[in-house]
Amino acid sequence: MSKGRILYVEDDLTLSFVTRDNLEIRGYSVDFCEDGLAALEKISTHIYDICILDVMLPKMDGFTLARKIRSFNEEIPIIFLTARSTHEDKIFGLQQGGDDYITKPFSIEELVLKIEVFLKRSKVQVRQEPKNEIIKFSKFTFSAESQRLTLDDVHQDLTYREAVLLSYLLEHRNKVLRRDDILNAVWGNDHFFSSRSMDVFISRLRKLLRSDSAVKIESIHNVGYRLVVEN
Repeated sequence: MSKGRILYVEDDLTLSFVTRDNLEIRGYSVDFCEDGLAALEKISTHIYDICILDVMLPKMDGFTLARKIRSFNEEIPIIFLTARSTHEDKIFGLQQGGDDYITKPFSIEELVLKIEVFLKRSKVQVRQEPKNEIIKFSKFTFSAESQRLTLDDVHQDLTYREAVLLSYLLEHRNKVLRRDDILNAVWGNDHFFSSRSMDVFISRLRKLLRSDSAVKIESIHNVGYRLVVEN
C-alpha cells in the first residue's frame, strides 16, 4: 500500500529521475510532470496527498501553479524545490500558497522528512478514522483498514482521505448528508478545508464507483450528497 500519492513537477530530468526513484523506494506513489500546465491538468483530475513543485518551470512557473492549485484546493500541502535561495524568494513562495521551501541542492532525507511531517499533520486533522472492517455493498468490497476498493477481483487503492470519506458515506448510505456535516466529520474543520476541494474527492469516488449502476453518489442541490446503494 502506498504511503502517499505525490505530484512532483520538475523540468530537470536527471534530478527528477533520482528524486522519483528515491521516493518510490520509500513507498510513495509519484506522478511526474515536466511543466506547469501538465501539472495543473493532472491535479484538476486526480487526488494527491502532497505537491512538490520546482519554481522555474516551462509553460507555467511554480508560483503561478501554486496559486491556481490554491484557488480550488486550500488543503493540500505544497513544497517548493528551487535554486532561488534569497529570503525574499522564500517569503514570496509562502505568500503564493506554499507550505515549505527547500533550496537546491537538497538531500533526499530532508525532503522525505518534510513529506512525512506534512502527511502526519494531515492525518491528525482527520477526526473520523476509517473503521477496521470489510464492507460489502452491491458488487463492491471495501476494506477501510487497507484503503482498498475491490470489484470483480480488481483492486483500487484509495488515499487516506478517500477511504475516510467513503467510510462515512457508507455509514450513512441512502441518507442525505449536509456538506458542513461531511466536512466536520471527515476533515474536522470546515473553515480549514475548502468545500470546493471536497467536490474533487466526491468526483474521484464517483469515477471509482461508476462500474456498478446500483451505486451512485447524488448531489442534493444546496444541501450536500447522498450515497445511494440500491441492493
